[in-house]
Amino acid sequence: MRLRCAVLDDFQRVATHFADWSPLADRVEVVSYDSHFADEDALVAALADADIVVTLRERVPFPAALFARLPRLRLLIASGMRNTVIDYAAAEAHGVTVCGTASSSTPPVELTWALLLGLARGIVEESNALRAQGPWQSTVGADLHGRRLGLLGLGKIGSRVAQVGLAFGMQVSAWSQNLTEERADEVGTDLAPSLQDLLSTSDFVSVHLALGGRTRGLLGPAELALLKPTAYLINTSRAAIVDQDALLAALHEGRIAGAALDVFDTEPLPAGHPLRTAPRLLATPHLGYVSQANYRTYYGQAVENIEAYLAGSPVRRLP
Repeated sequence: MRLRCAVLDDFQRVATHFADWSPLADRVEVVSYDSHFADEDALVAALADADIVVTLRERVPFPAALFARLPRLRLLIASGMRNTVIDYAAAEAHGVTVCGTASSSTPPVELTWALLLGLARGIVEESNALRAQGPWQSTVGADLHGRRLGLLGLGKIGSRVAQVGLAFGMQVSAWSQNLTEERADEVGTDLAPSLQDLLSTSDFVSVHLALGGRTRGLLGPAELALLKPTAYLINTSRAAIVDQDALLAALHEGRIAGAALDVFDTEPLPAGHPLRTAPRLLATPHLGYVSQANYRTYYGQAVENIEAYLAGSPVRRLP
């Protein structure tokens, strides 16, 4: 009897398109789900007969209680090599091997600039107006050249975002709790003396920090109040870094020019959520990692992980 492999959150129905699963055909049956299971009971029902589960990024938490309800599960594969929503101790206690895959930082860099440029030039508004036979030009684009780009975080993603900003002729500054002047010099950016200085002097602020105790809620009401009324905020990192209610208030009251979000406290974003209709907001459904190259890596290495597990030598084990 073949093992059953469930692929979660295959929204575009492409898991079997971006990888060759044929080497597993005689040993593994692959079933993908294109809808998210927000309810644990529904998730357990779908995975009850699954020996292997492939989960996308950190979309689905796997706490101890869930492992206890999936006694048949033996292999859990997460895309990426870092996942904070899997209880690894519980997985080990229930005999579940957890593996990851590689993941490129290039797609989120590119999406950051797609969102920033979309905000600056009113791309969505102008395109919608043109298609709806609306006014010919209704916005005046914000310039990038000579403006200040403030980056929260200068790691793999932040540093590459900085390089593009410099290519546009922007003044780029960065800040994080551990950022040094040497690192800023290495990338070619200025080191902001404080978070408050970065927020109050930047025309565009882009978030590229890991979520942790020191960054959760980092941008709250007081911090967002420091932004210029002409400033734009972009967050493609983690939703919890920015206080959602405070941002909604700033957008509705017109205290900032606009914001772009690719990450949300609850994903998928529920129908009727206030962020779906907030003014001055450009929002995308967590597309930062969604690219053809990344999907080839995710699902291609998922197949490799399954083959290695079945051969008794698991690879890319997490944590």
